[in-house]
Amino acid sequence: MAKATRAAFGETLIKLVDEGQDIMAVDADLCGSTTTGAFGKAYPDRLVDVGIAEQNMIGVASGLALTGRTVFTGSFAVFGTGRCWEQIRNTVCDSDLDVKICPTHAGITVGPDGATHQALEDIALMRVLPGMRVLVPADYASACAAIRVAATTPGPFYVRLGREPLPEIYEDGFTCDVAFANVVREGADIAIMACGVEVAHALKAAEELAVEGINAEVVDVMSIRPLDEETIIASASKCGRVLTVEEHSIYGGMGSAVAELLSEKCPVPVTRMGMTGFGQSGTAAELLSYYGLDAAAIAARVRELLGK
Repeated sequence: MAKATRAAFGETLIKLVDEGQDIMAVDADLCGSTTTGAFGKAYPDRLVDVGIAEQNMIGVASGLALTGRTVFTGSFAVFGTGRCWEQIRNTVCDSDLDVKICPTHAGITVGPDGATHQALEDIALMRVLPGMRVLVPADYASACAAIRVAATTPGPFYVRLGREPLPEIYEDGFTCDVAFANVVREGADIAIMACGVEVAHALKAAEELAVEGINAEVVDVMSIRPLDEETIIASASKCGRVLTVEEHSIYGGMGSAVAELLSEKCPVPVTRMGMTGFGQSGTAAELLSYYGLDAAAIAARVRELLGK
């Protein structure tokens, strides 16, 4: 069943506390949308809502972390990373605090809320920070796993969560390491490396291409920092050409991280698909199609790259 990655947030925090972890959450007036509200209902003394004050959210979370707790923050991605970037940099990262930045509603699949609410720069903002780990899960099960990894690994994390329900890729109970990339479909002609919502679209494109005799490998690059270098290099080496696809700016995102790695350790042609400007209002499906980030567009780009 299709479920949004944001649905994993509140539910997983509840399970973590049930299991004995000292977890708290701080939100900025968006508890219903981020699902931290469900966590607050289960554990009222473990949720702090600071109102529309994202900088304060990071300050409160940092203070709670200094008392020995593991603290998660909510909000929408555009506000939960952008409005409080300096506080994340100078308080969370510089002091290596156990604060996990987990906003929801990232990317253009936020939909009708439009450009102001569609975070397309957040991965770049977070991956540049010293000590920050960046995870972009592709479905509900991997979002649960990413939140668990963040909760059980000391130090700052950014977990990018979305609004749109996504197809199931992993089974319930799926687990992963901090540095995680996974070949979800074997191939040899080209490696399509995707993250988040684009993994499902890459798989659908690969199925379409297979009918035409094109054997595309699909790699879920969930961990953008640190990269799973071994998996990425092995796939690039086998296929000889890489196409990266992300619901984020091509500048500083997953595609940039992969290109940086391969330019140094496995030079192959790398083409990046993603956003180059702001989004606009529309349904998630309409926007992915309009900006050339759905399965049909991915398949078309592969044909172009392979001269088919």
